[in-house]
Amino acid sequence: MSAKWAVLARLCALAVDLTSARYPCTMSAFVRASLLGLVLLPCAVHAQPGDPDLLRDVDPMIGTQRMGHVYPGATAPFGMVQVSPDTDTLPYAVNGRYDPAVYRTCSGYQYDDSTIVGFSHTHFSGTGHSDLGDVLLMPTCGTLQLDPGTADAPEKGFRSVYHHRHEHAAPGYYSVLLEDDGIRAELTATTRVGLHRYTFPRRDGVHVILDLVHGIYNYPDKNVWTFVRVENDTLVTGYRQTNGWARTRTVYFAIAFNKPITHYGQQPDPRPVVYHGFWGKFDQTRDFPEMAGRQLRAWFDLDLGTDSTLLVKVALSSVSTAGALNNMQAEVPQWDFDGVVQATQDAWRQELGRITITSDRPEVPINFYTAMYHACLSPTVYMDVDGRYRGLDQNVHLATGFTNYTTFSLWDTYRALHPLFNIIQRKRSSDLVNSMLAHYDQSAEHMLPVWSHYANENWCMIGYHSVSVIADACVKGITGFDVEHALDACVETARTVYYGGLGDYMEQGYVPEDRSGSSVSKTLEYAYDDRCIAHLAERLGRTDLAKEFMARSFAFRQVWDSTSHFMRPRHADGSFLRAFDPLATDQPGFVEGNAWNYSLYVPQEPAELAALYSGPRRFREHLDSLFTMPLDDKYFANTEDITRDGVIGNYVHGNEPSHHVCYLYNYTDRPWMTGHRARQVMAAMYRPGPDGLSGNDDCGQMSAWYIFSALGFYPMEPGTDRYELGAPVVGSAGIHLENGRTFTVRTKGQGERNTYVQRVLLNGKPLDRTFILHHEIMDGGELLFELGPKPPKH
Repeated sequence: MSAKWAVLARLCALAVDLTSARYPCTMSAFVRASLLGLVLLPCAVHAQPGDPDLLRDVDPMIGTQRMGHVYPGATAPFGMVQVSPDTDTLPYAVNGRYDPAVYRTCSGYQYDDSTIVGFSHTHFSGTGHSDLGDVLLMPTCGTLQLDPGTADAPEKGFRSVYHHRHEHAAPGYYSVLLEDDGIRAELTATTRVGLHRYTFPRRDGVHVILDLVHGIYNYPDKNVWTFVRVENDTLVTGYRQTNGWARTRTVYFAIAFNKPITHYGQQPDPRPVVYHGFWGKFDQTRDFPEMAGRQLRAWFDLDLGTDSTLLVKVALSSVSTAGALNNMQAEVPQWDFDGVVQATQDAWRQELGRITITSDRPEVPINFYTAMYHACLSPTVYMDVDGRYRGLDQNVHLATGFTNYTTFSLWDTYRALHPLFNIIQRKRSSDLVNSMLAHYDQSAEHMLPVWSHYANENWCMIGYHSVSVIADACVKGITGFDVEHALDACVETARTVYYGGLGDYMEQGYVPEDRSGSSVSKTLEYAYDDRCIAHLAERLGRTDLAKEFMARSFAFRQVWDSTSHFMRPRHADGSFLRAFDPLATDQPGFVEGNAWNYSLYVPQEPAELAALYSGPRRFREHLDSLFTMPLDDKYFANTEDITRDGVIGNYVHGNEPSHHVCYLYNYTDRPWMTGHRARQVMAAMYRPGPDGLSGNDDCGQMSAWYIFSALGFYPMEPGTDRYELGAPVVGSAGIHLENGRTFTVRTKGQGERNTYVQRVLLNGKPLDRTFILHHEIMDGGELLFELGPKPPKH
């Protein structure tokens, strides 16, 4: 850094310290960079050299704009509570038809929105479909309003205008000024409890609204039932059951105030009810301690006394209100907001510190540690402090010997997130596998999870990628689960004939398009999953199963069209689909991708894939064309998960099916192009700023891709012990392993333009291969990349 930049950095740091003296770690990296209008100055966007606090390089606002679909609010690592602002009330459907506008609100928050409706306690991170948004609280003062209003007319409801200059986000902390009433709202969280601190401009006329009508991807009949009890003048309990993406989902809650409730009431559901029972003898709208209905909004007036600050605890449970209250008493027994912030941020420091990096480029630590942060948001804990949780069968179970998790976005996360955990979160990986096996044991279909959340299988996407997660854990030495039972679960899942064309797949060797849609995508993904089962069976000595599933894993051959040189949909009679455009993402045969990208999905046989394209040189030319050819917007206009943001040429990084493609260059005549392409993608698709993610983060998969690629290696075929080498963007990195060892990545000649690997050394010895093995990481040691601006001569 030049002397001029160093002086400016000192001035910026001083301004930040003066501005954020109360919470030195709560200003987001982007906000710190924006201070004094120096967004683009390299000195202004990350912590100073020698600063050990990794939180300074995390910006939860990255990905909150456009396609990232992440939320900026407060949560603990893998926390069950995600307390975060929701910025609109768009319905899932208008006039009975899906409203595409709702897609932008998958996380509840969209950076471009100008109002905040309130703060709910459950959110997905980075998904392309949604649910949740439970138990929304909104502080107000003055005239009580019980309708949320609209973004165009916020003054007609309880929502409030806000501006980003009055908004701060960091791991474990969020704050914003609700400008309509001048209320400062601050949020923090433990694993199962959200803690709010509201600072009011006045001490009279103070209200807190509890909105149980609100939800993400909401519709009028989504609430099956809601229930509220006012237990005393500081405690409220209740639950709501919804029918959405999870069709039978129940959330129990307990809410505690540190100031007494003086009056309370509800806004009844205005829709006609056939049966009222004998409740009509009461005025249930005001100061009646029990409330119930399908659409329920409650309000609470509070006496602040001589203080203008109100604290509110909200604990959740899937089991009961007693469970929620027990969670609250166990995790937040006091009213110490600052102490909770400190404890949760210390937990985040521990997770972030599992990998430490250096870089001379200021955007790299921000991108890296924000990716680490996003990678630790999912899956989420799903059990009370006593180990009880609601299972897939809707009964209450006890997790014995493991922590139960939910939010398994497996079509996305099997690719890189779970392999990342198998290096740096090995105990948690064991818990995740046990959670999947518990799902299987409770499943009426006797299947492992496909996409599951909150005691529900939602059946989103394709494949049976739990088997990849299990096989990868097994091959990488994760213990603490019944491996034989896991294999049985994998096999039974893969033999479920009524799931996604599997019956035809087993009978004909491929999924016929005229019998089951997305047939090529299914065939390719089933074939990969089957290879994972084959590896697992072979490892356990089940040669019969290994032979069966190894044969199934070559099913990609059945959909290869040697005339067009693409994977192509086939009918049950064996003929290929005639109308075929390899560029279109919405044509029959494929899901969220086109034939150009999906035809490269054979991670279990990359050498054979290269041979299908007539060998390494032709295969490399084909890959080059993918990255350089133009792709007109019309080809993805009808696919909401793909936008121009995530496209380079015809390579689609904004969605998962192509995430391994850069690493296929290792099977061409120019393997150094692997690192060059990976660096190209990192530079184009990841950057500081709210629009810094090129596509849905998908519960951490987009971030995990960056973490691996920034370190210089990637698990192209999870379920094996092999990582393909690329080109790191970090200067150096230390991966601090749970076994006490450290695996170090170093670079020589690192620079923004030095994207070609010249040579790789492992523990001082030159590597003559383009991959490393898992045990070489876990043994500790050093991986050295020598980089240059041009391809190597050898």
